[in-house]
Amino acid sequence: MATASNEEFIRMFEELGARKAALELGVSTRAVYQRRRRIEKAHGVTITAPTMMKIAEHAPRIDLNIQTGTVLIGSDAHYWPNEVSTSHKAFCMMAKMLKPSLIIMNGDVIDGARISRFPPIGWEGKPSVLDEIETAQERLYDIEAAAPKARRIWTLGNHDARLESRLAKAVPEFEGMPGVHLKDHFPEWEPCWSVHINRAFRHGATVVKHRFKGGIHATHNNTLWSGCTMVTGHLHSLKVTPFTDYNGTRWGVDTGTMAKPQSPQFVDYTEDNPLNWREGFVVLTFNDYNLLWPETCRVVYDGVVDFRGQLLEVE
Repeated sequence: MATASNEEFIRMFEELGARKAALELGVSTRAVYQRRRRIEKAHGVTITAPTMMKIAEHAPRIDLNIQTGTVLIGSDAHYWPNEVSTSHKAFCMMAKMLKPSLIIMNGDVIDGARISRFPPIGWEGKPSVLDEIETAQERLYDIEAAAPKARRIWTLGNHDARLESRLAKAVPEFEGMPGVHLKDHFPEWEPCWSVHINRAFRHGATVVKHRFKGGIHATHNNTLWSGCTMVTGHLHSLKVTPFTDYNGTRWGVDTGTMAKPQSPQFVDYTEDNPLNWREGFVVLTFNDYNLLWPETCRVVYDGVVDFRGQLLEVE
């Protein structure tokens, strides 16, 4: 990084973008974004990435089959500048260790604090939309680097939808312009509303989507009303609920939150109340198209998770 002058760095960022500039300079994407902010603040300039010429398409559903393999599913990361949660670090660690064939970020990658439908509380500081998007890009790149061979899918969450909902209402004439959709900023991830795994097989489908039913019995009701195993986020509860009938056993799964429940993006609007939330994520294992009992990886406290009967330190 020290070998490039500020002028050279600006040229590289504007021509190549953050990720390719990081590769050219031999540093992390995070370091590139940090230097960009330092230069902008010191010199009062705006350094922009190259314009995306392709608009990412948003599939309503992705159907796929997994005979044998592992699926890593995290959700509700609400990525926040300068905050790297234990669950995010553990997610990357598990991606390296388990070598999943598929990784799904199941909604609410960003928080969208400044474009929330809720009014601000006092004058609390909130990051800009740009800061949130760039932070999410950095964190998703961490995951991509940890499991470069895995297929990557991102299901849209309600917080993710805030960006285009706000723009569609405020500037409808921007319809179709590259960059107005959040998915345009995550080109390495396939966007959709839901993922259906092994629907064609007698063992029954596993559906992954951000949300379906609400309330404390959501996982039970999700699998009851869908007739299949359903993996959702949104409620931050991190739990597995089995359901058995004449057709066999299926599960309702809540993937929890990959953000620390006491993080800045939550503490004000939850008024520091006790939260029935759990930080962590879910691991699915398929064997001969059969889904085995879904597993959770839960954050016990900062730097430590429990998984498969062990306490694991996370760096």
